[in-house]
Amino acid sequence: MKRSKNHRKASDLVDRSKLYSPTEAVKLAKDTSGVKFDATVEVALRLGVDPRKADQMVRGTVNLPHGTGKTARVLVFATGDRAEQARAAGADYVGDDDLVEEIQKGFLDFDAVVATPDLMGKVGRLGRVLGPRGLMPNPKTGTVTPDVAKAVTEIKGGKIEFRVDRHGNLHFIIGKTSFGEEQLLDNYSAALDEVLRLKPSAAKGRYIKKATVTTTMGPGIPVDPNVTRAA
Repeated sequence: MKRSKNHRKASDLVDRSKLYSPTEAVKLAKDTSGVKFDATVEVALRLGVDPRKADQMVRGTVNLPHGTGKTARVLVFATGDRAEQARAAGADYVGDDDLVEEIQKGFLDFDAVVATPDLMGKVGRLGRVLGPRGLMPNPKTGTVTPDVAKAVTEIKGGKIEFRVDRHGNLHFIIGKTSFGEEQLLDNYSAALDEVLRLKPSAAKGRYIKKATVTTTMGPGIPVDPNVTRAA
């Protein structure tokens, strides 16, 4: 793929033979973001797990101390009082059969999905649509819950969900380039600590094999995976 002049210039600032500390990486990420908009700062990890085995699946959530810089659009499957609680908490879309039908027709203008346990029978029909996009509600991530108001508040406040893919890669957002370096570091540290906490006991050898910080359309910056936070 042919890269733009700005991208090549930014890439020249990154030493591919070096593992940067998280502090160095977030500073460099901000410096090498050549786009005019407020770019997203992301982290990609290569894990030493075999996701095909159930006991090596890594999936979880974390509340980023400074949020993601983006207000998530939350869709909630709920009825009655719980539907009203979801709306009061700031849910963007709340419904039941009507939302199931809309999603089946192609509606996907949302970032997270929450459901009450009693409606999961209906939501389960959307597995082929929501599953591949990482949007299927799951009790393990707190998105299948009777307390929909709490779930909506957490997601709106910066709670992110992550899940290792079939190749052993895991991605998550730590903020925007407009964030201060300390804010990005706090978010990075919080997310990485949670990934480390979720290390499967069945995983052998090195757990985090590779870590990279990047921005939207920016170059990848190799990070020392053994350091959660350092100058």
